[in-house]
Formats: sequence, C-alpha cells, structure tokens
Amino acid sequence: MAILNSQKQEIIKNFQRKELDTGSTEVQVALLTYKINDLTEHFKQHKHDYHGRRGLIAQVNKRKKLLSYLKKKNFDSYVKLIKELNIRK
Repeated sequence: MAILNSQKQEIIKNFQRKELDTGSTEVQVALLTYKINDLTEHFKQHKHDYHGRRGLIAQVNKRKKLLSYLKKKNFDSYVKLIKELNIRK
C-alpha cells in the first residue's frame, strides 16, 4: 500500500525543520522508513514477490545513504532521528 496523502502530510509535519520544509534529509528518511515498514508487512504475506523486493532494497539503500550523509553533516539530528524512528536498536 502506498502512503496516503494525509499520512504523508502528518509525517512531514512531525519531522520538518521549519514551516515549509518538505525535502530535508530528516523528512526524506522518515518517509522512506514508513514506506519500508509498509513493504515489510506486505512481504510477510507475499513471500514470492521478488520484483517488489527489488524496490524495497532500493529504498533501504537510499535511506542508508541519506542517513550516512546526515551523520556526517549533523550528528545530533542523526541520533534524534534514529531514536524517533526506531531504526537501529
């Protein structure tokens, strides 16, 4: 399932830096995390959806790149985002 527009707006509102921020690294990582979690639930039922799994792996790799960029540029924001999204335990 795709993220509904209302859900997307709520995610953006929770993770934006300032009023009209929709493309910061934090927002992008949060949106990717919610998409990844949604796809993970999909694959629990549909184990043989290999084409969809390819898209999941691409999203995980993109999130990993964005997180490494954020870690280099703003470590405090990185730690805060990791805790809020429960990405790494």
